Amino acid sequence: MTGPRILFADALDAERLRALDAEGAVFSVEPHLEAGDLPGRIGEFDGLVVRSTKVTAETIESGRRLQFIVRAGAGVDNIDTTAASRAGVYVCNVPGRNAVAVAELTLGLLLAIDRRIPDNVADLRDGIWNKGRYSEADGIHGKNLAIVGLGSIGLEVARRAKAFGMTVTAIRKDDRGESTQSRIRSIGIRLAEDLPSLLSDADVVSVHVPNHPDTAGMVNAEFLSRLPTRAILLNTSRGEVVDEAALLVALDAGLRAGLDVFAGEPKAKEGTFDSPVARHPNVVGTHHIGASTEQAQRSVADGTVDTIRAFLQGRPVNVVNLEQEPTGVACLVVKHHDRVGVLASVLDELRANEINVQQMQNQLFDGDDGAAVATIHLGSRPEKALLDDLAGLPNVLDVGVIPTSAQPEEAP
Repeated sequence: MTGPRILFADALDAERLRALDAEGAVFSVEPHLEAGDLPGRIGEFDGLVVRSTKVTAETIESGRRLQFIVRAGAGVDNIDTTAASRAGVYVCNVPGRNAVAVAELTLGLLLAIDRRIPDNVADLRDGIWNKGRYSEADGIHGKNLAIVGLGSIGLEVARRAKAFGMTVTAIRKDDRGESTQSRIRSIGIRLAEDLPSLLSDADVVSVHVPNHPDTAGMVNAEFLSRLPTRAILLNTSRGEVVDEAALLVALDAGLRAGLDVFAGEPKAKEGTFDSPVARHPNVVGTHHIGASTEQAQRSVADGTVDTIRAFLQGRPVNVVNLEQEPTGVACLVVKHHDRVGVLASVLDELRANEINVQQMQNQLFDGDDGAAVATIHLGSRPEKALLDDLAGLPNVLDVGVIPTSAQPEEAP
């Protein structure tokens, strides 16, 4: 019997993939595959790994054995996560592995704009010496950098900007985890209360948000109007977050921009690209290469392998299409001996009472003969008689109910 079969539809370091041999995985690396090829190829595979290749609902529906999809990168906008959720297919990503590479390019674009490096190079190659013209840079020390999107990339940008002596500001968010809050404090990032406050005194704005309906066109005329005329806009996230018509107006008025991404950019690695924004003299542009360093690619490959191994070992990580918040109206807590059939008997009782299980987790306590506790989120609240029946089942130690979203009164 062969192990799980995994299709890699984009190029990854084959040597690093050999770490999957220990899991008994059989993999096929086929970077030539395009989105339209996947429905006819995915049928015999348990897992699919992509980078930029689009994974459509048709591909997911054709994956009769498909259990998981891994995006070898941070975003998952090229994967139909709705179709995956409908089919019960895990969608995982590999966040943070290319953060340093993108941050390096972001600072590179900033320096290139301030010191006019591309124009310097072009004139030298044309035999032109113009030291006077290129000695008029502002410098970035002491300037205020506003970061929109303080994820792993935004934090790496902030670290590097502080090393250049810049003041770094981001928006305050109370729902950030303690590890992120700690990094914010250690880097010395100032926090503004809202976006208008963030932009009001920004010399440079760097955008690091995912491609999402909520972020589409967020850098619009109103956003740009809050910036000083000679401010610098940096975008190394997604082209779709910028309203390019509004950006052209701002560029004509004196705004400068460093852009690694553009609306309607080619999907192929080579081709033609006619963009008024990319051609604008106030723009320094690159070819969507933010994550494309050898260091980043090796790190992403390692992260992809780690994500696949975790799934194959029964502990999925970085899953983006699982419900993260507790559901149902009550959480049933069952403490029990770790014995065969205990939870099966609990579930039989719930089924007999027509109570649906929406989420469930069972964990063991430490020790050779430790107990276990199951937390079971229910679609309806159990009556006291059912709780008594559950408490009387063999090997059940204790039963309790915690109200959740719909019924906050005390449990019986």
